[in-house]
Amino acid sequence: MTTLMVQGTTSDAGKSTLVTALCRWVRRQGVSVVPFKPQNMALNSAVTADGGEIGRAQAVQAQACGLEPHTDMNPVLLKPNSDTGAQVIIHGRAVTTMNAVAYHDYKAIAMQAVLASHERLSAAYPVVMVEGAGSPAEINLRAGDIANMGFAEAVDCPVLLIADINRGGVFAHLVGTLELLSPSEQARVKGFVINRFRGDLALLQPGLDWLQARTGKPVIGVLPYVMDLHLEAEDGLDQRQTDKAEHVLKVVVPVLPRISNHTDFDPLRLHPQVDLQFIGPGQAIPPADLIILPGSKSVRSDLAYLRANGWETAIHRHLRYGGKLLGICGGLQMLGQQVHDPLGLEGAPGSSAGLGLLEFETTLEREKQLRNVRGRLALEDAEVSGYEIHAGVTTGAGLEYAAVYLEDGRCDGAQSLDGQVFGTYLHGLFESPTASSALLRWAGVQDVQTVDYHGLRERDIERLADLVERHLDTRLLRELCGIHGEPAATSPIEG
Repeated sequence: MTTLMVQGTTSDAGKSTLVTALCRWVRRQGVSVVPFKPQNMALNSAVTADGGEIGRAQAVQAQACGLEPHTDMNPVLLKPNSDTGAQVIIHGRAVTTMNAVAYHDYKAIAMQAVLASHERLSAAYPVVMVEGAGSPAEINLRAGDIANMGFAEAVDCPVLLIADINRGGVFAHLVGTLELLSPSEQARVKGFVINRFRGDLALLQPGLDWLQARTGKPVIGVLPYVMDLHLEAEDGLDQRQTDKAEHVLKVVVPVLPRISNHTDFDPLRLHPQVDLQFIGPGQAIPPADLIILPGSKSVRSDLAYLRANGWETAIHRHLRYGGKLLGICGGLQMLGQQVHDPLGLEGAPGSSAGLGLLEFETTLEREKQLRNVRGRLALEDAEVSGYEIHAGVTTGAGLEYAAVYLEDGRCDGAQSLDGQVFGTYLHGLFESPTASSALLRWAGVQDVQTVDYHGLRERDIERLADLVERHLDTRLLRELCGIHGEPAATSPIEG
């Protein structure tokens, strides 16, 4: 059994992407590998095969390994519901909500869950590929650390340190991070990876030589900046668009402070017939064919934010002019008459008026509903698959006109009698080609092009493994992963 950990000098240095790439590369060597992230803070999550909740990035990494997502892949998940507090999810289940100070004291308990999961994975797979969180050099977070070097020291694993040269200051990031580590932590850093490089590598080489001489650590490789790589982001919104057709559907998504699972919109960003625009604070909602209210980790406060920005008025105007409105999960709850939080799960206990567009009310309950589902959209009887992650229980007469008929006999969501408003608890519904096409036709696209989003993700995972083979020191990687024998044949490198 071998454990290899990837840590970053900053958030968004490329840790998730490199772990995904290494997972697929190790699998190409004919070796079973599993992804692992001890602690994750993200509002993008996925439902696992064992009925729990983990970070979305680990679900993508599981695909790179050819595995179904499992709660052991991300034993501690923190989902912020305010600037100072978060829901704490252990082994896929929400156990409490606490502020940052309280969680600092809770880390010793969380570490037990981390080590238990790692032990189970280590017993089942020859290679465990680990992703750190943020930076290991955050001095204020070092005590009781379970996400970076605290974990690496506990399991005695080697570490690769990755930095993003596109941000600038890459040598300062790498040297400074290393300097802030303890001697034992410095010793377990086996090399550097520089990410998102543009230009002539010969011009960078003097810096690489200096870095190796200064630190005594090798540069394992320099990964190029890839413009058209689309993998689901762990948290930050990715607003890149692919080339679009001449006539496109105008889609607007208001960005709420606690927006969750914004990866729901990745398939739309990649669709050639969709122009998707995220609208932020202080911005007016422009004319559009479709407005989508996204998921939310704090529905009542996000409703207040929506109103404070004048977006409720814009939504009603949009409907008067014949536009379509879709609500997903928290967005579905906003479409109703009331949202009740009697236990104060997402803030102060109380109730808030919804947008009043569909006849139902939602009450937040302590037990979260987590499930992967399949069914058929009421629109065109189109096949759909997705996943539910919500604490809300929705009841009311409006649910009689369901949005989705699920295989287990339940009905999901609701739609308006005039066909303008559609709401569902299902995340990931645009990943189903048939469901996506049906929804785009409903929103106004006449001749929909089918896009295989899962196939696009698989293509990009393969491209990442090609980059590892082409740009990193695979001899050293094989040694760090404990892979012996002759290298396996790899797929052709795509240009």
